[in-house]
Amino acid sequence: MLIGVDVGGTFTDAVLALDGRLITAKAPTTPEDQSEGVMAAIEAALQKAGGSASADQISEFSHGMTVATNALLEGRGARTVFVATKGFTDLIALGRQDRPQLYRLCAGRPAPLAGDELRFGAPERMTPDGPLLKLTDEAATELADRVAEAEPEAVAVALLHSYRHPEHEQAIARALADRLGDLHVSLSHEVVGTFREFERAATTEIDAALSPLLARYLRRLAERTREAGIPEPAIMQSNGGLIDIASAAGHASWTVLSGPAGGAAGAAFVARRAGAENALCLDMGGTSCDVCVVDDGAVQERSSGEVAGRPLALPMLAVHTVGAGGGSIAWRDAGGALRVGPRSAGADPGPACYGRGGTEPTVTDANLLLGYLSTDSPLGGGVELDRDAAEAAVGQLADALDLELVACAEGIRRVAGAEMLRALRVVTVQRGIDPRRYALMAFGGAGPLHAAQIADELQIDKILCPRASGVLAALGLVVSARRRDVQRSVLWSGDQLTAGAIADTVGELGERAREAMHDPAAELRVVYELRYRGQSFELPIAAGTEATPEELREAFEREHEERYGYYDDEQELELVTIRVTASSQGTDVELAGDGSDAEEPERSTREATLDGEQVELNVLRGIPAPGTRLEGPAVVELPESTLLIPPDWSAEVDGTGTIVMTRER
Repeated sequence: MLIGVDVGGTFTDAVLALDGRLITAKAPTTPEDQSEGVMAAIEAALQKAGGSASADQISEFSHGMTVATNALLEGRGARTVFVATKGFTDLIALGRQDRPQLYRLCAGRPAPLAGDELRFGAPERMTPDGPLLKLTDEAATELADRVAEAEPEAVAVALLHSYRHPEHEQAIARALADRLGDLHVSLSHEVVGTFREFERAATTEIDAALSPLLARYLRRLAERTREAGIPEPAIMQSNGGLIDIASAAGHASWTVLSGPAGGAAGAAFVARRAGAENALCLDMGGTSCDVCVVDDGAVQERSSGEVAGRPLALPMLAVHTVGAGGGSIAWRDAGGALRVGPRSAGADPGPACYGRGGTEPTVTDANLLLGYLSTDSPLGGGVELDRDAAEAAVGQLADALDLELVACAEGIRRVAGAEMLRALRVVTVQRGIDPRRYALMAFGGAGPLHAAQIADELQIDKILCPRASGVLAALGLVVSARRRDVQRSVLWSGDQLTAGAIADTVGELGERAREAMHDPAAELRVVYELRYRGQSFELPIAAGTEATPEELREAFEREHEERYGYYDDEQELELVTIRVTASSQGTDVELAGDGSDAEEPERSTREATLDGEQVELNVLRGIPAPGTRLEGPAVVELPESTLLIPPDWSAEVDGTGTIVMTRER
């Protein structure tokens, strides 16, 4: 019996895989202590399973959370000391000296997590070829004494060229351990392992500041699971793979995109099963909307990214997030325009229609007023909707905008859709990807309600709505493999770039990755980041563990021509970074189940507003069986989400239980 639990901004979702069945459940997220909501979701799933399931039968527990994400967004963290090479302590404040926004000259970047008084210089100097000024034991001890006087909760150490020569970082770590005991210390060569001083230093600072917070949360969760007889959870990383709880607690930066990564992994799994291995993924929850691209059944990855304006020089799934969820608040700006988000009603009090004290209009309130949701159909987690509260909230905004109530609700939907459309264009059109070649995978509690609207704008003719769309991130946790990435910048070109040097480094990194996973048979994948010498950025090239320079050059030039329209076979090639990934086999589950939990869906009709006109919607409440055909206009009320089928679309349920919508031509 396997269980995955994902913490969202509004709900905490659980998926239980038991005897060929997928049992899903939701519980309200508990922002003050997310572990309470996690245990409530597990209990809800076990109750739905009936007498056939108990907590002590769970063999594997996978978890995705937003603890590190929320702390980074809010600028919270442990009291962190930053240690750098003497003369370079202000590196994290200087950054790249570029503007975050081109036309806003006074817009600044987030302040460093370690203030001026918490930055210390180490009397050492390392070059790419070895030490120029060696760090003595006495100097390391003196530095540790100075750090101790600052009374830190964590220490980040990022010395020059430590990605190649980590000896001085290791010496400082030993001195700090002797002086400060078990205080958390993040070393840049362990956290990142690549060059580019600012990004490596900033990532290490984030890791140090967030790890004590995450460790406290994971300790509470582990205590609760132990009391319930449930195994310790494996934690989802930003790269889409699971990691053991101790490693996650020690390196919080690896989990900053834990939540979105689970949804992306689940979407890729469903896309492969549904035979649509190229899909654009739209995960619209209660607080935000995450989008990504699935190519050939795998989510696109990137070697680094940015979260809350701070760089993270770590492998991660290429997920883009905007503040457009079901709980996103609609408002009137100073110019009189209707805006939606990024502020959200969250889990408490939630949208006005939840009846928990919320008074501001949200996207969910608009969908209720338009007839796509109903007061007769509770949402996932048993939330019953209050139409009067929604009318009062949206009515206030409609008066401020001088609009009719229904027109204002439609406007809220259109503006929220524009935000999601902008996000999808970032991951497609702006990267040279034609969205018309892809199916649209819509999931999350609110995603299927807006899918057709987005597909119309992108000229996409096929939409996939998974059976477990409202809890797909939790499903992604169940099916994900364990994974560990180890990377190193080598900066080889000319005579240095040889097959022997490549094989030796890949072998060393692969051994480290397998050792970290405690699995000597783990499968290895290698990505080589290459560029023409003199270029500023690299292209990632996936190749075998015994790749030769000639093979790498051929693959790089194919990718360079595809990306930029040309290649130069006379230019010298440079291998910048080697990244080795060790991974285990993911779990396989049957999406449609064995049919034992199938019930005939209830059918009814209700009035709704589509494009300003009153229409009668056919309503299907429950999980439709494979082979079921549906014609728009219709609504399918799944257990944790709702799918809207407009008049010019039809749908059929495939063998995996996925609802496949196609545009009528």
